[in-house]
Amino acid sequence: MSAQAASKPKIATPTPPLPEARPETLGLSRPRLQAMSDAFKREIDKGTVPGVTVLVARRGQVGWFEALGRQSPAAPAPMAHDSIFRTFSMTKPIVSVGIMMLVEDGHILLGDPVAKYIPEFANPKVGVVSGGKLELVPAHRPITVQDLLRHTSGITYEHQGDGPVHKLYQVSRVRSRKITNAEHAALVASFPLVCQPGAEFNYSRSTDILGRIIEVVSGKPLGAFLSERVLGPLQMTETGFSTSEANAGRLAEPFPADPWTGDKIVLFNMLERPVMESGGGGLVSTTMDYARFALMLRNGGTLDGARIIGRKTLELMASDHLGPNVKTNGTLLAPGHGFGLGFAVRTEPGIAPFPGSVGQFFWSGIAGTFFWIDPKEDLVAVFMSQGPGQRDYTRTLVRNLVYAAVE
Repeated sequence: MSAQAASKPKIATPTPPLPEARPETLGLSRPRLQAMSDAFKREIDKGTVPGVTVLVARRGQVGWFEALGRQSPAAPAPMAHDSIFRTFSMTKPIVSVGIMMLVEDGHILLGDPVAKYIPEFANPKVGVVSGGKLELVPAHRPITVQDLLRHTSGITYEHQGDGPVHKLYQVSRVRSRKITNAEHAALVASFPLVCQPGAEFNYSRSTDILGRIIEVVSGKPLGAFLSERVLGPLQMTETGFSTSEANAGRLAEPFPADPWTGDKIVLFNMLERPVMESGGGGLVSTTMDYARFALMLRNGGTLDGARIIGRKTLELMASDHLGPNVKTNGTLLAPGHGFGLGFAVRTEPGIAPFPGSVGQFFWSGIAGTFFWIDPKEDLVAVFMSQGPGQRDYTRTLVRNLVYAAVE
């Protein structure tokens, strides 16, 4: 049984593998890839994470794919190539592609006000702290679809700060998996914005709102739309908002407590079908499934003859949409980086404390998943783990190690 994106269970064939080649024929150093493997084995032995998978593809072919450590700290089963992970925010690029498909269909313009599709977003107010009190002032302009895609909407996440607006999120039902996407969008619309639309990059629940726009425009649940337009054509048979009981033995799990801080770790149950299909963080997937999505991006929007999105549309998505006049809040965007329509984008060859290329685009998930596409090097990498507290460390580590292997 596959992970289920649509509302009805269905039998699915296994995810078809991608073409493979020996690393050295793809300009990848086998000894250095082995050194990467050894480095992650050391981390697993140290108790940093229970296990990981790493897939590296170059020139459209997989040159390295391995699973290391254990799938779950509570069981002896080894991590496997087909282990199932919570991808969390790696859901966002998939949903962003879905929105851009509707742009290509002529149903949406990037400059459209969000209120055109979700009326609750009409006349938004911005929360301004004055004299220790929260005051509401009118927004200078409407929130647009483009604002949602690039996280300049003024919407935020409850864990991205501790100001008065963030606290409104924290005490609400906004994190519930038992409300509908429509109820979630109305709830978010009831909160003040943390800034004027377009003024700042604030990582946020904006992509959840995009998921609701997909439902309004398509007339279908988000999962059904994604299955029909993205996951099905890409043969991502193991990706959805939950997975079946038949897959209970394939679930990757974190340590019950963070190995560095001792804090308790609680992640959602992948076997439980949620009411809310979170466009910002709800999908579960496998390494190969997500690699098929990443290879489609590398190919300019197509895979195995299936055209998902136009080449020029993808080019627009993978370009920086922040520019010098947008203030960047938080630590998610490293120096030398901007943000496009669903992805972070590298804008400088240096400045950032890790290797890469200008034009590289990528995103990650809060539980430890990460992927990137480097068009200059024709390189794709997908890294999966379930170690929330170690995600920044493992992200940087895998970048360093993969780039060290590029000949």
